[in-house]
Formats: sequence, structure tokens, C-alpha cells
Amino acid sequence: MTNALLDRLRSLRRYDPEVPALLAELAAGPDPFGALQSAGRILARPDEEPAGEPAGEPEPVRVTVGGSGTLDGLTASLTAEFARHGLRLDARQGDFGAWERDLLTTDGPVYAPDTALSLCVLDSSTVFDTLPRPWTVTDVAEATADLLARLDAHAARHGDHARGMLVLNTLPLLRSDAHQLVDLRARTELAALWRDFNAGLLRLVGRHPRTHVVDLDPLVAEGGPVRDARLSAYAKARLGSELLARYAREIGHLTRTLRGRTRKVLVLDADQTLWDGVLGDVGPEGIAAAGTVRGEAFAGFQRVVGQLAAQGVLLAVCSKNDRAPLLAVLREHPDMTLREPDFVQVQANWGPKSEGLRQIAERLGLGIDSLVLADDSAFERGQVASALPGVALVPLDDEPALHTERLLADGWFDTPQLTDADLQRADRYRSEGDRHRLRESARSYEEYLARLDVVVDVAPLRPGEVARVAQLTQRTNQFNLTTRRMTGPEVSEYAGRVLTVTTRDKFGDNGLVGAVFLRGAPDGWHLDNVLLSCRVFGRGIEQAVFAALLEHAKASGAPAVHGTYRPTARNGRVRDLYPSLGFLPEPAQAPGPERAFRHPLLDLPEVPSHITLKGTYQ
Repeated sequence: MTNALLDRLRSLRRYDPEVPALLAELAAGPDPFGALQSAGRILARPDEEPAGEPAGEPEPVRVTVGGSGTLDGLTASLTAEFARHGLRLDARQGDFGAWERDLLTTDGPVYAPDTALSLCVLDSSTVFDTLPRPWTVTDVAEATADLLARLDAHAARHGDHARGMLVLNTLPLLRSDAHQLVDLRARTELAALWRDFNAGLLRLVGRHPRTHVVDLDPLVAEGGPVRDARLSAYAKARLGSELLARYAREIGHLTRTLRGRTRKVLVLDADQTLWDGVLGDVGPEGIAAAGTVRGEAFAGFQRVVGQLAAQGVLLAVCSKNDRAPLLAVLREHPDMTLREPDFVQVQANWGPKSEGLRQIAERLGLGIDSLVLADDSAFERGQVASALPGVALVPLDDEPALHTERLLADGWFDTPQLTDADLQRADRYRSEGDRHRLRESARSYEEYLARLDVVVDVAPLRPGEVARVAQLTQRTNQFNLTTRRMTGPEVSEYAGRVLTVTTRDKFGDNGLVGAVFLRGAPDGWHLDNVLLSCRVFGRGIEQAVFAALLEHAKASGAPAVHGTYRPTARNGRVRDLYPSLGFLPEPAQAPGPERAFRHPLLDLPEVPSHITLKGTYQ
């Protein structure tokens, strides 16, 4: 099967729409890391493209790669992991062992404005190669303290001069290093010292927001040796190929998160996913999620799902079952850890699963690419993959003990930082059902909006809102006019004004759902970016915000308001936003797809009549 998938991959262009699905199959196979490394080598080959940018090729993500050893194979693994998530790797390999020089050279590739990630892959030789011979635990303590201080200084320098993310890693302690000490007490002291050193590395993240540290210990624990002793000795490859492949997986997840591709909804099948047994065949008394050997495995899976939900992941059910019996299980069955109120949507019918997923997305006001489906049926996953390729799939099977590992394997819900909005998300999306029922009962969409009682508040950014606004820049894709991703410090340091947009209606508070990045200049106001959460689309909120901004700009004496639209594969719905609000194309446009607009502030749009607008701008 693996060879057949690789052969199919060879027959495709690098960024064919079929590629991510093929890579997902390889990632779920018997040798995922080896297969993906092979796939990465295939994808790295040059395509015979006509001159110019290949059609459908995603924007490249610039990554610099350096470290303390040979990193052969890492680029191939990174290529495949990026492509699996619809990303294009542009890797720049540093010179062997020159990682510290690269971090000191502020006019080099690590600090280039278009570098998104700088990987500094270190191993225990960074410490042990500097020790005297013979060495003691005291020598190791001094060397680790010195290395940690240098890395702290490098992270600070990087944070001051770079726009991308510096990625460090913890250093595994090799048995061949530790067992050079024959004194068991000293060996234990070394182990404790080493753990403290790695903890210090991890704590760098708290001091340097543009630094991320990959903890290699969980990856080593998953399997595979840290290194091959022969390759380490002869080729200076001090981290093994499987460990580097697992590291590449983590980097793929990190990049996907930073590029705003975090998923929001975990959709679960019911039979053989939430519980053991088929409800329609054995009835509620025949299913189990506790009390039996297999049932306990399902109970553990439900507890993990509940842990995700507690951190803002929305839960839904999409099952081929009769609705009433399924709801009765969720409400009454004694084995259930998860109950009906834990789910924002429950779809139970006998139609195609893809249609159920469409309805879930529609009722939540989200795109299909916000969904992750966990299902034990290969047939159902295949049907969804064919009909809705944007849905991420978690391939479960008839072994419930592996459900949790497979659910967490791809970090679909990872986020740089949890915010209050994340923790309140489920309550806010449950109110979408009330809005949906109001819309169905209204005689027209205009009546629905009038009865919704929408209030929009535009206000200057408050300190407690910085993390949420940064999250909006990272997660918002459909209504994001320039898709510039920003960290919290970048939001705080923005050389202009940041305005926030909060909304509420008769069904509750939607919270902070949008942001405007605004700069003043002699030729007028410049909108560097405007963002709005997809869950409040279609309510006229964007028109209200722009109407208020343009009116305030005119009252302030600004000669014009300028805006830029930078198209991506996912923000096409706002392609015509500026013209629809009275903005005119700039007569001189820069080369490329980006488009600049100017509003002369003569004929201003009005605030929609169904919206109550509140605004302060200073």
C-alpha cells in the first residue's frame, strides 16, 4: 500500500489538490515517518513547470535550519509535513555546526523579514563536547549553565531583531554519556541536573514570546532510538532519522497553527467511537463506555475529549443512527462521561456523513475547514474525504485503546495561547442554535436581522485584549484583508492604533470578534489590516464598522482612507469588500496580486438600520 501511494504521488505535481490526502494516508500507515520522509524527497524534486509561479502553488514558508550536528533527512520530512497541511516549505540550510554564528549575525538569513521559523536543532554534544577530560558533574553544571545563558541571550536578540519564531529543543541525555560515570550517586545527580537544564530551556518561552521550545522527551518516549551510534560517530548525525521525523511533525503543527489553521470543532462518530457496540443492533443496554475491558478504553477516550472541550474545542456528533435513541444514550446511559450539553450540535440520521458535517458547519457559522472528524469507519472517512476534502480526518479503528493517541497525533486544536474567548467558545456557539431557529421563523432575512438586536462596539485596544487580537490575526482567514499574522508583542508594538470590535445581540455576548489596524499619515488614514470572526458573518457588522471609521476619518480632517487587499486561497469572500463600500482602486498598482484602494470620503456608507453602533476612537 505504501509503495502504491508513493507511486501515485510521483505521478502528481507537487501541489496537486490530491497530495494532502495521499500524505494523510501515508501518515496513518504502518511506517508513517519513513513513508513521509520518502514522500518529502519526491515532493522536493523540481516540477517541469512553465515560467512563472506554478498554478495552485501555496505561498512559501521560509524556514532556516541549523544545529549542532548533521541533519540529513530533516528537510525531506519537513517538506512532507508542510505539504500535508497545505503549506510550501522554503528551507535554507545553515553551515554545519554554525548555529551560534547564525544567531549572532543579525543581517543574516535568521533575521530576514520573510523568515517565518528559524530551527536551531541541538543535541547533548553541545554540552559534552565542551567538557574537560576527564569531567565531573560540576563540569556539566557549569557547561549547561553557560549554554542556557547564551541561549537566553540569543532568544532576546532574536526577539528584538527578527519577525519570525526561533525554535529550540530540549536535549536528550544519552545513556552513553550518563554511564561514563560509574558512581551511581553522581549519575543520579547528573540526571537531576540535566532535567533542570531542560526545564530552563522550556522556561525561555515565558520570557521570549518569539521563542518556541520543542520538548523532545515525549517524542523519544514514543519510540525509536535517539540516534544511530555509527552515524553519530562517522557522520555527526547525532539525532536519529525517526526522531527528526517526529520533530518535523511538531514543526508542521506549529507552522500550521501560526498560519491560522487551527481547527475549532471535533466531530465524533458514535458507535465504536464514543462507545463499544452498535446502538441500532444491540440497543442501549448492549453498548458500553465503562464496566468492561473495552468499555473502559472508550471511557478514557471520552475523558480526553472532555479535556479538549474544557479548553474551548467545540464538540459535535455526526452519526448514522436514529436521533431519539442516540440522544437518550447521551442523556441517560450510566456509562457516559460526555452528555448532551457537552455537544454544540448533534446530527443523527441516515444520510451521507458529508451532508451532516455541512449542516454542522452551517449551523455554527463556520467553514468546513474548521472541522475534524474522528470516525472508526474507513468507508465513512473515504466518503467525507471525497465530498469535503477540507475536513481533517482522525482514522480510528476497532481498537479503542488507540483512539486517544490517534486523536492527539496531529495537534489539530493547538493554539499559541488560550484566551478567555477560547474558554467561553462553547457557550457562545450554543447560542447559534437560537439564532438559527430565529432565522427559520422569520419571514425574511431582513426581519431576522431586525429581530436579532445587534449591538456593535468599536473601541481602542485594552491591555487585556492583546492576546485575543493576536489570536484573531493567527486564526482568522476568511475575513482577513491582508492575513498578516501577529504575536502578542507585535500587536502591542504596532505603530498605529488598534481598534477592537465587540458585538452582542438578544441571545448573548459574542465578545471580541474583530480588529482594525490603523495608521495615520499625511495622505490620510491607512488600514493595515481589518479582521472579523467568521461566526458573525452576514449581519452587516463589517459595514457598520467601516461606516463609523470613514465618518470619523472625515470628521478628523483626513484627506482619504487607504486600504489594501492581499488575496489568499481562503479570503476570497472579501475580494470586493472595499469597492462595495465606496473605495476606488488606486490608479498606480504595485506588481503582484495585492490591490490598493482609496476612499475619498465624499459619499459615505451608512450604518445598517438594524445595528446599534457604539464607538470611541481615542
